[in-house]
Amino acid sequence: MTYEQMASLQPALAGWIASFRDCFCRQQTFGHFQTYLLGLLADVPRKSVEPIALAMGVAVRTLQEFLSHFVWDHDRLRGQLQRRFMDQHGSNAAMGVIDETGHPKQGSKTPGVQRQYCGQTGKIDNCVVAVHLLVTTGDGANPLSGMLDTDLFVPQSWDDDSSVTRTRRKEAGIPESLHHRPKWRIAIEQVKRAIGNGVRFSWLTFDEHYGQTPGFWFELDALGQRAIGEVPPHFRCWPTPPKYKSLQGPYVSKRVDRVVSYSPVFYGQDWQMITVKDSTRGPIRWRVKAARVQLPDTSGGITEPTDRRYWLIVARHVATDEVKYFVSNAAQWASLDEMLTAAFTRWQVEQWFGRAKQLCGLGAFEVRKYVGLMRHWLCCAVVMAFLSDATNRLRGEKRADHVRTGPPRGRGLVREDHRRVLPVLA
Repeated sequence: MTYEQMASLQPALAGWIASFRDCFCRQQTFGHFQTYLLGLLADVPRKSVEPIALAMGVAVRTLQEFLSHFVWDHDRLRGQLQRRFMDQHGSNAAMGVIDETGHPKQGSKTPGVQRQYCGQTGKIDNCVVAVHLLVTTGDGANPLSGMLDTDLFVPQSWDDDSSVTRTRRKEAGIPESLHHRPKWRIAIEQVKRAIGNGVRFSWLTFDEHYGQTPGFWFELDALGQRAIGEVPPHFRCWPTPPKYKSLQGPYVSKRVDRVVSYSPVFYGQDWQMITVKDSTRGPIRWRVKAARVQLPDTSGGITEPTDRRYWLIVARHVATDEVKYFVSNAAQWASLDEMLTAAFTRWQVEQWFGRAKQLCGLGAFEVRKYVGLMRHWLCCAVVMAFLSDATNRLRGEKRADHVRTGPPRGRGLVREDHRRVLPVLA
């Protein structure tokens, strides 16, 4: 974005963020907030603090202090952003997606950095990992997506009781109350915060890293949140209730890949053909089977089957023969087509991450303080939400015969008055 384009966009951005003013103690700090947002929109080679400051004509030190030290309530701003999104775009079709990003980093000073799996590079790398909660309308043509919450994953190496680690945490500004938590625990806390801010999801979906933990499913059950997520082939369940509580082979839980191959509840039924992802790439077809199973529960000190039954779904790609396994806590009457449609909405969020990295530098941070890191991610979420609303407004000004400006195909965002609303930039 050129300087002239930024200048033309500034009044619209100022009006859009005006409702966040009460999250800042001083008007000057609020001004730095607007400057940083415009910098994230600027056409700079790398959207870290120094290039943004130089492009916007402010002191580098000032923006560094704004992110890491100036007083403003970013937690409150996050809550306001969630409530605003649901007030403007919430519907019975909104779907939540839990996902994570890995950002390669050099050195050892960035909060949470260590050698761990990095999704961006696809290998074990020196990186920072964040857990995100996003929302999408699920529409295949013009999906509206937004990031509602982000948390830093704190590895165990950043949470031992050694003097070296304590010094390292203090230098990085990591709060004493923040400790290592499994990623699924972080995700549950994010869902709880969102629900507390009025966010409602028709479905919640996630990959096998989260779905493989039975405790994660039990927490979602307690929240009353309907979900479907991938599980790995070694995930265990009971296709039929065991006759005895025993550790002997015939009575223990079974791997899901064995269940779908050898259990009568699966091989006794025919494959169904389901078409999902009716996107610009055309329909994608899967052969599927589904049955109700029981999950292993260890809360009582021993492993026993849950009283509640869950869906186990096996899907085989018609063209590539790829196999995926899904679990869902939906009711017995749930539609298999609806469950699979919800499960495959994650691709829309992957598009959102690609745009966020390209448009506003989601992974381009160069900060050494925890607060600065969290604020950078929040500012990126604000920028993407603003761009979504701006795109929606511009689409509304175009004629309906313009490409991709008409009402969305398939599952659109429908308000209670049944008017179809144009989705916006994902």
